[in-house]
Amino acid sequence: MKVLVTGGAGFIGSHTCDRLLALGHEVVVLDALTPPVHRGGRPGYLAPEAEFYQGDTRDRDLVTSLLRRVDAVCHLAAYQDYLPDFARFFDVNVVATALLYEIVVAERLDLARIVVASSQSAMGEGLYWCPSDGGQLPGMRSAAALAAGHWDIPCPRCGGPLEMRPTPERISNPQNPYGMSKLAQEMVAVNLGRRYGIPTVALRYSIVQGPRQSVYNAYSGACRIFCLSYLQKVAPTVYEDGLAIRDYVNIDDVVDANVLALQDERAVGRVFNVGGGSAVTTREFADIVRRQYGSAQPAVVTGDYRVGDTRHILSDIGALCDLGWKPRRTPAESVAAYAGWLAGMDGLDGVLAEAVLAEAGSRMRALGVVRRAGQ
Repeated sequence: MKVLVTGGAGFIGSHTCDRLLALGHEVVVLDALTPPVHRGGRPGYLAPEAEFYQGDTRDRDLVTSLLRRVDAVCHLAAYQDYLPDFARFFDVNVVATALLYEIVVAERLDLARIVVASSQSAMGEGLYWCPSDGGQLPGMRSAAALAAGHWDIPCPRCGGPLEMRPTPERISNPQNPYGMSKLAQEMVAVNLGRRYGIPTVALRYSIVQGPRQSVYNAYSGACRIFCLSYLQKVAPTVYEDGLAIRDYVNIDDVVDANVLALQDERAVGRVFNVGGGSAVTTREFADIVRRQYGSAQPAVVTGDYRVGDTRHILSDIGALCDLGWKPRRTPAESVAAYAGWLAGMDGLDGVLAEAVLAEAGSRMRALGVVRRAGQ
């Protein structure tokens, strides 16, 4: 099978290309090589066997020419960031996906599968349980509450405490521009796929961790920030109180899910969570990184927070597990692999690590994305 991988030079895309090639498939890569993720052209880790095209997924002529030559698509290209350039999220993530399907329909192409990369952020705050009022889907935390350092979310009905629950795919409650765009992208892909008989699967990745995660992308989050901090022998800052819950999934487990979605007919027409299967607080994850670097300095709480972050989210992965997939690697394995990759990067030392973190941090503060409670 010949597979077009959009965003194939990126973190998830390049690992997916490696696996497809190892399985005997042919791979065509389309990637815009957009900064800050890509700063030096085609990355050295991208398999030389992959047929590479630098270009934009919104380029109709280019995408058309590539689609005519392939049997399936892994559509992984996306715009990810915390920055307030709202239109770009929808242009890159939604419009490009709609164009993909428009071309398939116009050209009457008989594709075996389109796998679309969605995100856990499409679920937003997710599912909670109130002992008095049952299941709840709380809205966005208010600016006033965050500024006052009130991190936990009360029940929207009675004001009492809420308990987080694993969130299934039926829940869609996005609260930041990226999450909204990924939900819209899912709807475009799955519904147009059903309408026009294009076998489609959407995968909602949790926080994916592993080698090749760009050190320059502020969006790439906890593993990058904590590793770069400990690399320069300083304690990292954890947002809020360090008790926000996430689930972290290893890149190889994500690639397993991508391959299953390409091959398993039972997956067609559905949306699946792809998560790590266990709840981990930010502070616990920072401790995993601390142990990897042999540091005695625990992460520090300063009251910093990111506007638009969810308090807690844990994906219910039961539906994908029913198809035979499961997360097999631990967060500690993901951190070890990423730390090993960083250690092999030319020119990355404590000084550069400090500069990279400072650049991303100052930009996000200047735009009001990162703030501090009590100020």
